[in-house]
Amino acid sequence: VQLVESGGGMVQPGGSLRLSCASSGFTFSSYDMSWVRQAPGKGPEWVSAVNTGGGSTYYADSVKGRFTISRDNAKNTLYLQMNSLKPEDTALYYCARRTSLLDQAPPDSLREYDYWGQGTQVTVSS
Repeated sequence: VQLVESGGGMVQPGGSLRLSCASSGFTFSSYDMSWVRQAPGKGPEWVSAVNTGGGSTYYADSVKGRFTISRDNAKNTLYLQMNSLKPEDTALYYCARRTSLLDQAPPDSLREYDYWGQGTQVTVSS
């Protein structure tokens, strides 16, 4: 199993970024997926999740209305479109594969995720 994130960078407040997570080594379309972030000196924070087909999405209150999660099962890739970025969005962003379905356990339960990528850094600063 391999998950490789990309698309991070430095952006000014109010800006946008689109993160990608390329997967390999497993049947991507069979797994619900999430984005999780970790800010310096803090624990991991679940950000967003999407079910296998992409039709059901979930968001942390802190990003709701600003971030959009999506997936392309034909390309085995997960995305996170981030708009109206704030300095508090600064973190290392990881994609993670979920072991259970989203209707079986809360989307923000980090124990439900078994594989994580290496992360891509997002810095929001003026």
